[in-house]
Amino acid sequence: MSLPLADVRILAVEQFGAGPWGTLQLADLGADVVKLEDPASNGDVGRYVPPFQEDEDSLFFETFNRGKRSISLDLRHPDARAVLHDLVRACDAVYSNLRGDQPRKLGLTYDQLKHVNPRIVCCSLSGFGMTGPRATEGGYDYMMQGLAGWQSLTGEPGGPPTKSGLSLVDLSGGYASVIALLAGVWRARRDGVGCDCDVSLFETALHELMYIGPWAATHGFVPPRRHNSAHPTIVPFQNFEAADGWFVVGAAKQVFWERLCEVIGRPDLLEDERFASMAGRNEHRDALLPELDEAFRSRTVDEWVGALVAAGVPASRINSVEEALVDPQTEARGAVVEHDHPSLGRVRSIRTPLRLSEGGTSLERPAQRGPFRGEHTEEVLVELCGYSPERVRELEHAGVFGERVTAS
Repeated sequence: MSLPLADVRILAVEQFGAGPWGTLQLADLGADVVKLEDPASNGDVGRYVPPFQEDEDSLFFETFNRGKRSISLDLRHPDARAVLHDLVRACDAVYSNLRGDQPRKLGLTYDQLKHVNPRIVCCSLSGFGMTGPRATEGGYDYMMQGLAGWQSLTGEPGGPPTKSGLSLVDLSGGYASVIALLAGVWRARRDGVGCDCDVSLFETALHELMYIGPWAATHGFVPPRRHNSAHPTIVPFQNFEAADGWFVVGAAKQVFWERLCEVIGRPDLLEDERFASMAGRNEHRDALLPELDEAFRSRTVDEWVGALVAAGVPASRINSVEEALVDPQTEARGAVVEHDHPSLGRVRSIRTPLRLSEGGTSLERPAQRGPFRGEHTEEVLVELCGYSPERVRELEHAGVFGERVTAS
């Protein structure tokens, strides 16, 4: 059965997190992602991230690169440009996550490649984009969460600026960039003309300020931090402490508030005019939340979550990572997949959330390991560029691939 992106081929000049995360989504749906690794830097730096790292393999790298092919190519070598162009002729897109000034320096923009393939889509994911005063600066998720205001919104009131426990800007930037890439490929197939896609982590983070951005830009209003990860204006919508742990309640509709009061046995709260509306509950949160805190401390997490969910009120326990991976919903959906790796052993990873199916058959690539550095160099050049094995040997001896590494 044909996978959704089985006819899409991407040349990916990528490393570390955000870029490989983006192309991972394409690979999981069947795209041929040819990962170009720089031999001068020993390939993707993600190969060397601890813990669980051995030689040029790591669980970090596996997370972002399963199902891809790897070639080694030194784009600074004088003979590499012809090889790059031969690859571009066989691809739908060139994807990179480099500094904003690097794609042009390496010849990876549409203007530089359209004479080779007029339909090529050149997608750049960088820290700050390809223009502007910061285009030449590198940028990581941590910095973007600070620059875009996220850290000022996160954490307990009065506490230090706080980042998310996950690299959400990197992940979001990866998703955003491949949405742009697929839009470009769709247009190229329809109109016969490729384009540049210029996506930045900074603007991704700004865009994800969501309603807080318009609140601040239009009215100068930025909500203060709230205790227990509370929603800025909807009450109650936050973490609560039960007798034996923590759970989340999301009373984002009036009917949920009414049912919550029934579950906790506090009909008097419904009769209190201060709490009759969403705006009122927000205005009088300092009076309401202590009442709810006291009520919720009287029973266990499972008791409260069970009662609230049964009443139709959104609620859930707060899991540890280990608990999340064995949650009944996780297991029922087959969200943890496995594959074998020669040096890392049995690897368990998280299945794509992009679930496409036909007749009950999943339209995604089965779990498989990430590539060894340069593992597919000869295979790709013979298959896509029509090179003979002898031609590959010539390029290898000329140093175009750097030190060629194959699977042991």
